[in-house]
Amino acid sequence: MKPIVIGIAGGSCSGKTTVTQTIKQTFHNQSVVVIEQDYYYKDQSHLTFEERLTTNYDHPSAFDNDLLIAHLETLLKREPINKPVYDYVKHTRAENVEHIAPADVIIVEGMLILDDERLRNIMDMKIFVDTDSDLRIIRRILRDIKERGRTTDSVIDQYLTTVRTSHIHFIEPTKRFADIILPEG
Repeated sequence: MKPIVIGIAGGSCSGKTTVTQTIKQTFHNQSVVVIEQDYYYKDQSHLTFEERLTTNYDHPSAFDNDLLIAHLETLLKREPINKPVYDYVKHTRAENVEHIAPADVIIVEGMLILDDERLRNIMDMKIFVDTDSDLRIIRRILRDIKERGRTTDSVIDQYLTTVRTSHIHFIEPTKRFADIILPEG
């Protein structure tokens, strides 16, 4: 039987991971794997750290969707993959990879997974987590300081220069492709 593919999209800190974990827990008797789009940021190890800081990570061009799609197609054939690991502190892929075994259910989570038609066509169900921007920025500040070694000023600067604009231009419009829109994730 072909694995089920569920896509969970939404803005930065909208609650995608919380929704993912809730859905994952509902599949008691089936194996579930989560594939995070963040881990498919393009490798930037060839750039200096300062150059990496100027990258707009909320833009569709920041992602290696070709690799993500290839990995999903491999998992659909019930074959394992070596998923890249992203280092949020260094702003590039880590040298190590994570071995992922095939599963009955594949949950693909990421802010721009509904932007690419090829990705949408792989998904059996598409969910958009629609959370107010005020709540998302508060969550982002708290998360990025605690988990990613950022400062309040750097998070706010990134939000104002790239995150907010990219959400309006690239993420919010993908809501129309969702089968389900979940308010306040």
